[in-house]
Amino acid sequence: MSSRPQQTTHHLMMVRPANFGFNSETASSNAFQTFDDTEDPDFIKEKAIVEFDTFVNDLRTRGIKVHVIEDTDSPVKPDAVFPNNWITFHEDGSIVTYPMQAVVRRLERRDDIIYELSKEFELTKRFYMEQAERSDIFLEGTGSLILDRVHKIAYACLSPRTDNFLLNSFCENMGYQKAVFHAVDGAGQEIYHTNVMMALGEDFVVICMDSIPDAQEKEELLYLFSKTGKEVIPISLAQMNSFAGNMLQVRNETGETYLIMSEQAFNALRADQIETIRSFTQILHVPIYTIEKYGGGSARCMMAEIFLPEKEKPGQEEM
Repeated sequence: MSSRPQQTTHHLMMVRPANFGFNSETASSNAFQTFDDTEDPDFIKEKAIVEFDTFVNDLRTRGIKVHVIEDTDSPVKPDAVFPNNWITFHEDGSIVTYPMQAVVRRLERRDDIIYELSKEFELTKRFYMEQAERSDIFLEGTGSLILDRVHKIAYACLSPRTDNFLLNSFCENMGYQKAVFHAVDGAGQEIYHTNVMMALGEDFVVICMDSIPDAQEKEELLYLFSKTGKEVIPISLAQMNSFAGNMLQVRNETGETYLIMSEQAFNALRADQIETIRSFTQILHVPIYTIEKYGGGSARCMMAEIFLPEKEKPGQEEM
């Protein structure tokens, strides 16, 4: 296997939710969440599990390897289905664990998950960033960070959940340069996670440029996209509100790529945007309306990419 950094992987970690539901603790900074007490909480939990299982099956059918972790019943973790916020896995064998703003979300960090993955993948070092929670500063994994893994650029829109000082620390530890900017929604509220408004593929970037008010920051981003060979596929604020920025490109075991998005996001795209995306990659869209409505996150948030080196299995050693 090549040791060159790659932008996409065919190994994903996903957490099957045990107690999915609306999290009032995160709602103040996540404008994408919807509070609706007309549905029974147990019914919401069951619908989320069905959506999750359908999603995993769709990925596996296309040759994408999904490592499903079962959420624990206790303590209750309503957002456990979004593991990309607390951990990232890197091609040099390192992992990073992150500080999260919502106290209840900190319960999602589980060393037993890391131990299970260590049976199949090489883990060389771990960077613990969660101690920053004591100082009330946060950096929420690949919610906060859009990583160009080939060119070692960490894109981040600053917000209460994405701290510039911690971004500097990540870049120093992991050998990245940062590209920071500010982004707001149509109501002028800071966009809480970068992956709501931007998705970076091997040869393209889907981004809501209309959410970036500063002209110089726009210009700097466009320069970096051009320099790194990314075609810009712009989306509108309305499309962003339908999660059209919350996408992830992955590979299957034979090297075919897919841009993973929700059904809601796909339906929000225009025909010409879909055609442009399909000129670079295949599209897989999945129905996750319940998870989007109550969790305020979409398809990308549910997938933690595993770039760790795989351990040799017995019988695979060279003769």
